[in-house]
Amino acid sequence: MASKFEEDLSCPICLDIFKDPVTLSCSHSFCRECVKDCWKEKENQECPLCNRRHPKGILPPAFALKNLSESFVQERDQRASEDLCSLHSEKLKLFCLDHQEPVCVICRDSKKHTNHRFRPIDEAAQEHKDKLQETLEPVKKKLNVFKEVKVKFDQTAEHIQVQARHTERQIKEQFKKLHQFLEEEEEARLCALREEEEQKSQRMKEEMEALTHHVSLFLQNRSSIFNLVFMDNTPHPLHGTFSRQRSVFSVPQTDSTTLCPLAIRLYNTSRLWQGERTHSD
Repeated sequence: MASKFEEDLSCPICLDIFKDPVTLSCSHSFCRECVKDCWKEKENQECPLCNRRHPKGILPPAFALKNLSESFVQERDQRASEDLCSLHSEKLKLFCLDHQEPVCVICRDSKKHTNHRFRPIDEAAQEHKDKLQETLEPVKKKLNVFKEVKVKFDQTAEHIQVQARHTERQIKEQFKKLHQFLEEEEEARLCALREEEEQKSQRMKEEMEALTHHVSLFLQNRSSIFNLVFMDNTPHPLHGTFSRQRSVFSVPQTDSTTLCPLAIRLYNTSRLWQGERTHSD
């Protein structure tokens, strides 16, 4: 049965010790080739364990996990090759604390290991595992810290997106109001312009008619004077004739007022919009 430590160093896909491990955005780890094989012919790259989507083309290596896996494999292979003593072909039942190596009972009694300290191989192996666990503990703590930081980053990113959508809605709302205001103001200004145009055009028409009437009277009086001077030898009283002519000579007054300048119209519209914004705020 595999130990808990060995299970922690095993790929969830191939169930073997990690080879070139990578860590996905969800913090699950796999062998690089295993996860790439899982993603073949798939449109989206998702974690084989939790189905969380992972960015395409990004497979960050898990260096700490790789080092632990390689150390574990080396130790396991070494144990397998050292089950028997290479000198005496006896089972390795002891561990020399001075030489830090497994030995058989014959080695223990040899001159090479005189006055050395020994432990049963199982006891020494457990001590070695405990040391490895102690080495792994800071790594696990750092991984937990990384996970917590990642959660905060995810929350911040989500908040930024929510805030951006809210601000976008506000901007669209304000511009929608602005467009509506400008359309209404445009219609009102155009109506006022057409009304002013109609009034002043009517006034000019009336003044033109009055001017035409004056010109007609002037021509009639001029014809009468001409007849008196050149056609009739009989003297006539001229007082009434000159009085009528002077009244005809008086030029009618015209309305010199033009349409309201464009700048004033736009300025009034701008002031109205500023007032509308102040009121809405």
